Amino acid sequence: MLALKFSIFLLSFAALMTSNITEAQEINNRYHYCRNTTTFVRNSTYQANLKILFSSLAFHATRSDSNGFYNTSAGQDIDEVYGLFFCRGDVSVEVCLKCVKLATNDIVELCPIDKDAIVVYDECFLLYSNSNIFSSLSRWSFYMWNPYDITVDEKFNQLLVKTISDAANVAASAPSGGKKFEAKRVNYTWLESLYVLVQCAPDLSKDDCNRCLDLTLSYLQICCKNKKGGRVIFPSCNFRFETYSFYNEAAVVAMSLPPLSKPDVSLPPSSGSIADGKGDGRTSMWIKVGAGLSAVIVVLFFSACTYNMRRRTNLRTEEIGNIQEEQLLDWAGRATVGDDYSDKDIQGEVTSQDLPLIRLDVINEATRQFSDENKLGQGGFGPVYRGTLEDGKEVAVKRLSRTSGQGQREFLNEVVLIARLQHRNLVRLLGCCLEKNEKLLIYEYMPNKSLDVILFGSSNGDLLNWQRRLSIIKGIARGLLYLHEDSRLRIIHRDLKTSNILLDYEMNPKISDFGMARIFDENQSEANTNRIVGTYGYMAPEYAMAGLFSVKSDIFSFGVLLLEIISGKKNVGFHLSEEGESLLTFAWKLWSNGQGLELMDPMLEKSSVATEVLRCIHIGLLCVQEDPADRPTMSCVLHMLASATIALPIPKQPAFSIGRFVAMEGHSSNQKVCSVNELNLSVLSSR
Repeated sequence: MLALKFSIFLLSFAALMTSNITEAQEINNRYHYCRNTTTFVRNSTYQANLKILFSSLAFHATRSDSNGFYNTSAGQDIDEVYGLFFCRGDVSVEVCLKCVKLATNDIVELCPIDKDAIVVYDECFLLYSNSNIFSSLSRWSFYMWNPYDITVDEKFNQLLVKTISDAANVAASAPSGGKKFEAKRVNYTWLESLYVLVQCAPDLSKDDCNRCLDLTLSYLQICCKNKKGGRVIFPSCNFRFETYSFYNEAAVVAMSLPPLSKPDVSLPPSSGSIADGKGDGRTSMWIKVGAGLSAVIVVLFFSACTYNMRRRTNLRTEEIGNIQEEQLLDWAGRATVGDDYSDKDIQGEVTSQDLPLIRLDVINEATRQFSDENKLGQGGFGPVYRGTLEDGKEVAVKRLSRTSGQGQREFLNEVVLIARLQHRNLVRLLGCCLEKNEKLLIYEYMPNKSLDVILFGSSNGDLLNWQRRLSIIKGIARGLLYLHEDSRLRIIHRDLKTSNILLDYEMNPKISDFGMARIFDENQSEANTNRIVGTYGYMAPEYAMAGLFSVKSDIFSFGVLLLEIISGKKNVGFHLSEEGESLLTFAWKLWSNGQGLELMDPMLEKSSVATEVLRCIHIGLLCVQEDPADRPTMSCVLHMLASATIALPIPKQPAFSIGRFVAMEGHSSNQKVCSVNELNLSVLSSR
């Protein structure tokens, strides 16, 4: 009895530790696809059925017997909607539920009126449609790939196919109704490993699972040949591979262990002894019990060691975090903020509990000690590095140049602002670091780099067809509307330009670089500064000439961006090749003469819709008018972009030529004011 109680205690302790690990898991990396083939009317029967469907999916995600998968439908006839969720095989019921709930909330925002949509996370995906998608092998497919190529020979591809095939055979052979899931890790060099995961829906037979996985494998050459990672998703099966660990290896190992069998306990005979062989049953029982207890004790011993190590690491992390926060508060208190920022406001924001802090050793390991091969670029703030965290998440690390006085002010401003802003068209700040004189900002990694690289690249412009450019324009507009009107802080960005628009895996735009942004009071409409910051070519005339800025300053920059996206040409330097005209005045001349389509990038000829292009040029010209009062607000811009029936006012000729900007009166004659190379203008102080 004592041994039994001890065993229960040890198993309970192990379960507690496992639950703590599970609860710490987060939902990562959202991707979505709205098919845009058919839509429904808001407040319709179809939308009501969709809500019922989501409620049913969330309910079944709590059931341990669902094995991370459930499909159902709601409604009848033309209003019937089919849906399913599918969680990764190694995640817990709690994480699966969290992911499904997040998916049902996100998909409504991402695809608000679509009858067909999918949203994908690392831990789960959710799919709904107005046609039957259950046990589907080809009705729906979704695939993604790592943009980076593998640097090994053809043997890697052969190893990849073999590993996926082996894992598929194991998954398909799982008992009917159970998890048809397998994950494998194999070495492809003596230092590097390949990680593979495959799974089928529990309701598939062995043959159907094999057929489904064979079909996903046929996509391998299409999406992921010579790539470092990729995934193919069908409603009933999927696979993923990476060159880093992306799944819970401990959970996978635990799933592969045979279940603890209950020992056969039989009453010993009334007489007899071990010597005469009549006590063999009792001996066998105690051997099994002893072996079972020994195994549990060994497992718990290592678990206890791991727990203690994690506890010491957490204490060390907490200590470093406290030091970092004290440094940031001290720095904020001593910072010379100047007329653009309020010391009181900044210190109030810095003391918030949601300030993200990350240890320097974590960043050093992620960026390989800030190696040159991981360097993504160089800005006025300092260099930017690509990094991979221990959990496989890719990040971009901005490292403040120690010689940059301006950078310290920008660093503090960016931490204060972007940590408090959450929108799908704003880049996410994941953390910051203030250790050993380092000042680091850690962001989500954007694999498609910045808009200027693709838009103005010699051979990249063809990646942006008209629909993709229009989607980017609308995404930037939504991000600006959030900053100007919808966030809890009213923000003027002040440095909106193509290089500050980053593109994610799906080419969705993310506004970045808030180092020069300014918080406005609720009732404040404009402000004045003698510290002009930003980039020539995008500055509103009233800001560049007189230091006046407002939401209408950002509107002007957005108008420049819009015309650049349509034309594929930079405003800065445009006058060098177009008879001294800026892009803005050139666009106005073409539009007013009825030749607006001549402004369009020739690469858009096959994919463009003439009426949409002309309307966007019209909106861009409204945004770059000289008088701020004549420019529309961001909410008006979005309405004009969304509806082809709203009548647009006639724009006035842009009277300000950014490309030929000259030094303002009262500035030092030896100060370099502008350059056609689109350099950031750091400070122009009145003397």
